[in-house]
Amino acid sequence: MPAANSRRFLTLADVADILNISAAQTYALVRRGDLPAIKIGGRGQWRVESDQLEAYIKAAYVLTGEFIDEHPFEADDEKETHLEDEVVPD
Repeated sequence: MPAANSRRFLTLADVADILNISAAQTYALVRRGDLPAIKIGGRGQWRVESDQLEAYIKAAYVLTGEFIDEHPFEADDEKETHLEDEVVPD
């Protein structure tokens, strides 16, 4: 349940601002079904429930963690290898 001082439903512009992405990217997330949303009113305006946005963010952290585990950053290993190969003048 959203906090008492927050809104239950957010516009796509609100979501774009929160995620720091474009409105087009937000619309694509909704249309692909990645971010659940509803269409309301006669003009069919999209709204995202705050809880759904929070769930999407949590899931993104999980997916990012899995990606990192599967694709470790090897820059530190490469630095060590290059340092070992360097010739240090006497």
